[in-house]
Amino acid sequence: IFLFSTRMQKVPVLLFLAWVCFLFYAGIALFTSGFLLTRLELTNQSSCQELPGPGSLPGGSQGKPGACWMPSRFSRLVLVLIDALRFDFAQPQRSHVPGEPPASVPFLGKLGSLQRILEIQPHHARLYRSQVDPPTTTMQRLKALTTGSLPTFIDAGSNFASHAIVEDNLIKQLTNAGRRIVFMGDDTWKDLFPGAFSQAFFFSSFNVRDLHTVDNGILEHLYPTMDSGSWDVLIAHFLGVDHCGHKHGPHHPEMAKKLSQMDQVIQGLLERLENDTLLVVAGDHGMTVNGDHGGDSELEVSAALFLYSRTALFPSAPPEEPEVIPQVSLVPTLALLLGLPIPFGNIGEVMAELFSGGGDSHPHASALAQASALHINAQQVFRFLHTYSAATQDLQVQELHQLQKLFSKASASYQQLLQQPQEAEASSLKTLTAELQQFLRGARALCIQSWARFSLVRMAGGAALLAAACFLCLLASQLAVSPGFLFRPLLLIPVAWGLTGAILYAGLLLTTGSKVDSVVLGAVAAAGSLLPFLWKVWVSWGSHRPLAPLLPVPTPVLLLLLLRVATFFSDSFVVAEARAAPFLLGSLILFLVAHLHWEGQLLPPKLLTLSRPASSAPTGPPRHSGTYALRLGMGLLLCTRLAGLFHRCPEETPACHSSPWLGPLASVVGGRAKNLWYGACVGALVALLVVVRLWLRRYGNLKSPEPSVLFVRWGLPLMALGTAAYWALASGADDAPPRLRALVAGASAVLPRAVVGLAASGLALLLWRPVTVLVKAGAGASRTRAILTPFSGPPTSQADLDYVVPQIYRHMQEEFQGRLERTRAQGPVTVAAYQLGSVYSAAMVTALILLAFPLLLLHAERVSLVFLLLFLQSFLLLHLLAAGTSVTTAGPFTVLWQAVSAWALLATQTFYSTGHQPVFSAIHWQAAFVGFPEGHGSSTWLPALLVGANTFASHILFAVGCPLLLLWPFLCESQGPRKRQQLPGSEAEARVRPEEEREEPLMEMRLRDAPHHFNAALLQLGLKYLFVLGVQILACALAASILRRHLMVWKVFAPKFIFEAVGFIVSSVGLLLGIALVMRVDGAVSSWFRRLVLAQQR
Repeated sequence: IFLFSTRMQKVPVLLFLAWVCFLFYAGIALFTSGFLLTRLELTNQSSCQELPGPGSLPGGSQGKPGACWMPSRFSRLVLVLIDALRFDFAQPQRSHVPGEPPASVPFLGKLGSLQRILEIQPHHARLYRSQVDPPTTTMQRLKALTTGSLPTFIDAGSNFASHAIVEDNLIKQLTNAGRRIVFMGDDTWKDLFPGAFSQAFFFSSFNVRDLHTVDNGILEHLYPTMDSGSWDVLIAHFLGVDHCGHKHGPHHPEMAKKLSQMDQVIQGLLERLENDTLLVVAGDHGMTVNGDHGGDSELEVSAALFLYSRTALFPSAPPEEPEVIPQVSLVPTLALLLGLPIPFGNIGEVMAELFSGGGDSHPHASALAQASALHINAQQVFRFLHTYSAATQDLQVQELHQLQKLFSKASASYQQLLQQPQEAEASSLKTLTAELQQFLRGARALCIQSWARFSLVRMAGGAALLAAACFLCLLASQLAVSPGFLFRPLLLIPVAWGLTGAILYAGLLLTTGSKVDSVVLGAVAAAGSLLPFLWKVWVSWGSHRPLAPLLPVPTPVLLLLLLRVATFFSDSFVVAEARAAPFLLGSLILFLVAHLHWEGQLLPPKLLTLSRPASSAPTGPPRHSGTYALRLGMGLLLCTRLAGLFHRCPEETPACHSSPWLGPLASVVGGRAKNLWYGACVGALVALLVVVRLWLRRYGNLKSPEPSVLFVRWGLPLMALGTAAYWALASGADDAPPRLRALVAGASAVLPRAVVGLAASGLALLLWRPVTVLVKAGAGASRTRAILTPFSGPPTSQADLDYVVPQIYRHMQEEFQGRLERTRAQGPVTVAAYQLGSVYSAAMVTALILLAFPLLLLHAERVSLVFLLLFLQSFLLLHLLAAGTSVTTAGPFTVLWQAVSAWALLATQTFYSTGHQPVFSAIHWQAAFVGFPEGHGSSTWLPALLVGANTFASHILFAVGCPLLLLWPFLCESQGPRKRQQLPGSEAEARVRPEEEREEPLMEMRLRDAPHHFNAALLQLGLKYLFVLGVQILACALAASILRRHLMVWKVFAPKFIFEAVGFIVSSVGLLLGIALVMRVDGAVSSWFRRLVLAQQR
C-alpha cells in the first residue's frame, strides 16, 4: 500500500508541471498569433481579356494578334537563377588606392563575361543591384520573383516545407498563355508550381554539403535543351554558390571555382542567344561573411541582377554605379516584355528604361512608352489595393485615400496626354512619370507597413497569460514545500475549471456559427484553469494576508533577473548577449563565493544534527579552509572564459571576428593543422568519456552488473570510436580517392546512425534497469558495509523528526543483522548492497552522457571542446552550490534560487559557445545531413528535428540535468567512508574484521526517508526553473510588443522572441523528462527494496 501511495504522489507532480507548461504554451501561442500575422493571399488572376483599368491599350496595340496590355518585346526568356549570388560577386577586382594592385578576394572578378558584355555592348546589357525584401530564404525569394508580392515574416519557417503558390504569378500566366516552360535545378520549384512545366529536371536542394550534383545535373541538360528549341521559357536554378557559402564561406578558394564555373555557363548562354530572347541572370539573395542567409543585413539583401539581349535594350550607357532596384520590380517588367498580364497581387514597379525602345528610339517616343508601361503597372497596383482593402481591413485608410487621389490625378494626366500624344511636352511627360513612380513606391511602402500590423488584443492576452503563469510558478514553488501541501486537489480543480471554460467557449462559437480558433480555445482553457488560483490570491490580498513571505526570492538573485530582463528591451544588449551572459554568470559565481565566505559555509554539505528548539548547539567548524569555494569559483571563471573563446559574431558588429574554431575540419586548409585539430577533438572526446567513467567508478556505480552499467563500460567507448571515425571521414571526404568515395559516403551515413542507435539502446536499458548498485549474497551473517532494509515511511511525530528519522537506516541495519544472526542455523542469506547512495545521480549522469554523444555529432568537430567545458563547468558549479547547502534527513528539501539562476545562465552561455545566435541566418542547416548525406527525400520533420536538436542542444542537456541541483548536495555528503560506531561488546569482532569498521554515508538515501518532501522538492525545482525561463520569454514578448515599431523589430526582437519561445518549449519538455527519470529510478529502488525484504522474509 505504501509503495502504491508513493507512486501515486509522483503522478500529480508530473501532471502539475505539465499543466504549468501548458499555461506557458497557451500564452506563447496566443501572443505569437497576434505578433506574427500572415497577410491575406488573394486568388484573383489577371487576364488579357480584362484590362487592369479603364482606357485602351497603349501604342495602338489593341486588336493586334497576341496583344495583351502591351505588345510583347521578346518571345523567349532564359532565366538563370544563381542561388545566393551576392551583388559584389558580379563586380570586378578593383584597387581602392590608385597605383596599387587590386585586393585578392576569391569571389571578386570571377564573372568576367558580365563585365566584358557591359563594356562591349553597353546598350544591350545592364547590371543592377537587386534590393531583396527579408526574410532572405530561398522559398520566400521565389515567391517574390514570381508573384511580385512580399512574404510575411513568419513565412521564413516554411522554407523547407514549401507549398504550392495560390496567388497569381508569372509561371501561371506563362502556362495560361500556352508557353512551353522547361525547368532544371532546385526541386523547391516542384512544390511551388506543381505540374506547371512542360519538361523538368529536379534535383534535391537540401544537401548544402554537395556543391556539384545540382549544377552538374543542370549542365547536362542546359545546352542540349537550348539547342533543341522546344521551349519558350528556360529556367535554370543553380545551387553551387549557395552551398559553397554554407559549407566554406565566400572567402574560400572553392567559391572562386564555383563562380568561375558560373561564368563559363553565362558565356555559353551568350553564344547561343537569338535576337528574340532575353537573358536574365539573377541572385535570389546574398549571403553573410560566414556564407549564411535568412536575415536582413546589407550583404544578405543585396543580390546581383543582369539583363542582356542581342537587340538594343537601353537608350544610354550604364551609369558609373549600378542602379538599385527592388527585387519585385522584375515581375511586372518581365510580364510586359513577354506580352503577359502583370500578376494580380504584384506591388513591384516596372523598370521603365527597358521600355524606351533601345538606343535608336526618339526621346519623345521613348518617354511616352515608359509612361505607358508605368501607367499599366499603376492601374494593376491600384486594382489590387482596391480589392485587398475590400477583403480585409489591413491597409491604413488615410494613406490609402492619399494614394487614390495621387493615382486619379496621374491617370487623368495620362488620358489627356493620349488624346494629343504628339503635342505632349517633355516636361509634362517627366512630371507624369514622376507621379506614377511616386504612386507605385507609395503603394509598396503602404503594403510593407500595413502587413506588419499587430493584433494588440491577442498580444496583451498572451503576455497576461505568461505573467500569470510566472506568478503561479513563484507562489506554488514556495507552497510546495510547506507542511500539509496536497498535490491532487491543486491540480484537479484548475483542470476542471479549464475544461469548463473551453467547453463553454466552443459551445458559444458553434451556436453562433463562428469558426473555432484552436489558439484562442487553448488560451481560454488556460485562463479558466488559472481562475481558482487567481481567486485565492485575491482573497488573500483582500484579507490583508501578506504575500511577501511566499515570494522569498533573494535580493541579489532578484537584481540579477531584473538586469537580465532589462537587457531584452535593448537591441544592443540582445545583439551582445553572447558577452552579457558570461558576465552575469561570472558575477553570480563571485557572489556565491562571497556569500559562502560571509556565512562561514566554505565546507561540503554534511548532515546537520537537528536539536530541540531550546537547544542551540553549534554545528562545528568548517572542515575545509576558505580556499575550497575560492578554488571552485576560480575554476568556474576559467572555464567560462575558455568557453567564451568559441563565439560567433552577430552581423551587427562588423568589428568583431568570429572564432575560426567553430567551422568544420573540412574547411581547415593544410593537412598538418587539420590533423592537429582532429587529435585535439578526439582527445576532448576521450577526456569526456574518461571523466564520466572515473566519476561513476569513484561512487562505485561502475561495479554494478546491471545492463545499463555494462553499456557504460562497453557501449560508450564504441560510441566514442564511431564519433571519431565519422569525424575522420567528414573532414577528409573531399580528399578521398574517387574509387573510395562511395565507401566514404556509405560510412558517413552508417556511423552517425550507429552512434544514435547505441545511445537509444543505452537509454532504453537505463529506463529498464536504472538501479546501478552492486549486490552480494552469501551464507552467514556477515557484517557488511551497508545492509539495507526498506524505508518506514514519512515521520509521524516531532520525536521522529528530532531523533528517529536521521538514524532510521542505522537502527534497522542493526536490527536486520540481529535477525539474521538468530536464524543462522536455518541458513538465511545476508544481502549487501554497495553505493546505493548515488543511485539517482548515477542514472542522471549516464543519461546526460548518452544524450551528449548524438548532440555532439550534430555540431562541428571542434565543438567537442565546448562539450568538455560544459561538463566541467556543470561539475564545478554543482560542487560550488552544494558547498553551502545544508542537508537534513527529515526535510523539507529545497534548491536555492541562485542555483537555478546559475544553471539557466550556464545553459544560455553554452548556447552561444556552440556557435549559435538567435537569428535565422545563424542556424546550422548542415546538421540535417548528419547520417543523411544524400538528403531526406520529401521528409521535412526529420531534418527539422536534427536542426532543432543542434540549435537547442544546450537547452536539452541542462533541462534534463536540472534535478542534479537537488541531488548533488546529498551526493557530496560522501567524503570517504566514516567509522562505524561500535556497539558494546563488539570490539573483539571489530578486531577480527577491521575492514568492516567503516560504513558508507547515506547520501541520496536520505531523500527516501521523507518521500513526500522528496516529491515536493522535485516539484519546487521544476517550478523555479520554469519561472526563470518564463520570465525570459515574458520579457521577450513585452519587448517585442512595446518595440513593435522599432527599426530593429524584425531583425532583433522578433527572432529573439521566436528562439526564446522554442527554447522554452524544448527546455520544459527536457525538464519533465529529467524529473520523470528521477521518479523512474525512485520507483525502481522501491521495487528493489520490496523484493529484498520479501526474499529475506522467506
